Order: sequence, then C-alpha cells, then structure tokens
Amino acid sequence: MNLLRSQPALRVMVVLLLWSASGAQAFAATTRVAVATNFLAPLTELAARFEAQTGHELELVAASTGKLFAQIVNGAPYAVFLAADAARPRRLAELGLTAAGSAGQPFTYAVGALVLYTREPDYAEAAMLKRLKTGTAPIAIANERVAPYGAAALEVLETLAPVAQQRVVRADSVGQAFALVATGNAELGLVARSAVTAAGSGSHVAIDERFHTPIRQDAVLLPAGEADPAARAFCRWLRSDGARSLLTRWGYREPVAHTP
Repeated sequence: MNLLRSQPALRVMVVLLLWSASGAQAFAATTRVAVATNFLAPLTELAARFEAQTGHELELVAASTGKLFAQIVNGAPYAVFLAADAARPRRLAELGLTAAGSAGQPFTYAVGALVLYTREPDYAEAAMLKRLKTGTAPIAIANERVAPYGAAALEVLETLAPVAQQRVVRADSVGQAFALVATGNAELGLVARSAVTAAGSGSHVAIDERFHTPIRQDAVLLPAGEADPAARAFCRWLRSDGARSLLTRWGYREPVAHTP
C-alpha cells in the first residue's frame, strides 16, 4: 500500500526532473533586435554568448540610429532598440513607444569611442594627424543627421581641423564610413573603434573624448518585446558583468551608472 501511494508522487518527481533539464529550451524564443551599425560586430559575438547561455535566439537588424528610430516610429516590429545615442531611445519613451512601466525605460549599455583610421599599416600617429589637418584627400564620416558617431566626428573636425570639413564625404552610417576608408575611397575616416577592432588591420589614432560629446549608447525595450521572454532576458543580460567585459575588449567604455 505504501508503494502504491508513492506512485503519484514519483510521477510528479519525474516530471519536475524533466522540466529542470529542458526548461530553458522549452521556453526559448526568437526576438528581433534593431542595432546601430557601430555595434553590429560586438553584438554578433554577444548574441552567440547569450544564445548559448539561454537558448533564446536574436535576429539582428542593423542601420544608422536615425533610420532605425524612424522605422520604429512608423511601426517596425522590433522588440529591442540598441541606439548609438541616448536621445532617440529617450524620445521613444516620451512618445509612448517603449514597453510599459520601468521595463520601457532606456538604459546605457556602453559608451562609444571614436578613432581616426586609415587602411595603411604602420602609419605614425603624428603623420595621420598632419594628413587630417593639411591633406587634400577625402575624409569619411557618418552623416551627422542620422548617426551619433557622425555628429561626434564633426565636433572633432571643428576643433582639430576646421579646414578639413571641406573634404568630408558623408556615409549613411558609421559602418559605411569605415567601408569607404577600407576600400580606398577615402584616405582617412573618423569611425567607431569597434569597426577597427573587427577589421584587425590598418592604423588608427584614438580621439580624446574632450573633443566631442561623449557617445553614450542607450538601449530600450519596445512594445513588441514587452511580453517577449527573449527580449526581456536579453535586456537583463546586456547589463551583466559578463556582457560588459566583452564590450571593453571591443573598445567601448563601461557606463558609470545604469538603470537597474
């Protein structure tokens, strides 16, 4: 009789064991993340780590921050927005286009770094700066109207090399600005350090943050991600120590404070 009475409990125990072994996969989901171009390469690595740890999957869509913002305003079904500035996620929150409550409050996930880049190897820093100020070849930057890295690049030129603004070639995004230099269509470019890290070639000079407004990059959970377990889990994971340690390797600075 004791054995018969224990059978229901045994079945419950087996079910619980099976759930604990496969529960993460059972609740795995796929979510769409809109990401500023400068952050695509780091996010690709971060996404692989996140997916391995959680079983969730991320679908990444990259463009300039301004273009992604316009798409979201016009109803694009992204669950998470990783911008290259703080202004546009904040504006989405003001417009009521983020998730409800505290979940929809923007938070800083990284602070970007700007570099002067050339595809030529072993180019001395002093020589690069001289070419920036006195050269005649095109200088690639992102369009400052849609890309925060472009706005920062323009501030740098206004301070360090005002005459060089006449040689500026504007790209739709900071990723495209990097491509102009990498393909030889521009001699120099003011681009994201993450792009140079991903390329692993050429020469670059770090730009002191004193010469431009800090590139604070904010993320926000959107209404499409409000009930999406993958989107919510990713926003939490992006603020973890493990994620942040990877970002420093890509040349991003950890934010001093962030929304919990």
